[in-house]
Amino acid sequence: MTGGHEEDVLARIAEGLVYTESEAAFLASRRRADEVFAYNRTPPSETEKRRSLLAAIFGSVGERTVLLPPFHAAFGSNVHIGDDFFGNVNLTFVDDVDIRIGDDVMIAPSVTLTTTGHPVHPSRRADFGRFSEPIVIEDKVWIGSNAVVLPGVRIGYGSVIGAGSVVSRSVPPMTVAVGTPCRVVRTITDEDLTTRSAGPQGTGSARRLTG
Repeated sequence: MTGGHEEDVLARIAEGLVYTESEAAFLASRRRADEVFAYNRTPPSETEKRRSLLAAIFGSVGERTVLLPPFHAAFGSNVHIGDDFFGNVNLTFVDDVDIRIGDDVMIAPSVTLTTTGHPVHPSRRADFGRFSEPIVIEDKVWIGSNAVVLPGVRIGYGSVIGAGSVVSRSVPPMTVAVGTPCRVVRTITDEDLTTRSAGPQGTGSARRLTG
């Protein structure tokens, strides 16, 4: 594929248009499959090696990052993570385009962040036809277990995504959003500053929501 063709494919990807596996083959060098494999098999005690692998895998990674193995990534190099990130086990990045995660973000087990989908009509899925749109997760977001975040979504500052949610639309800052499809159920207010000291009832409600 010539440079001109590559630029054309990259432009279509950036516009969220359909492209195929063959057309995107020139991007294969950006995949970090071997490094992801190595990270998932590195003992917890080898903290320096783990940190070095994360720096090699991701496009950028902040300080004090905790990512519990195993995790999975289509590329890895299109993921950008801020400071004080916590990712629990079985986190999946389908990062055909950028996934940008801010500071102080927490992600529970078995969450999928996918920038890529496929056309509805089967003829357009030939050669793994697909489209990709970036995901942005702003600072201080908490995503509950088994949630799925779909292409083009932005999750606003401080928001909470309930366990098992399918997030197909952007979520505004400082809200709690739950369900399939995920919808905002309320705003986060100063009253939430007391929920952990409100006794078993308040604590249980938070646990049921987020997993």
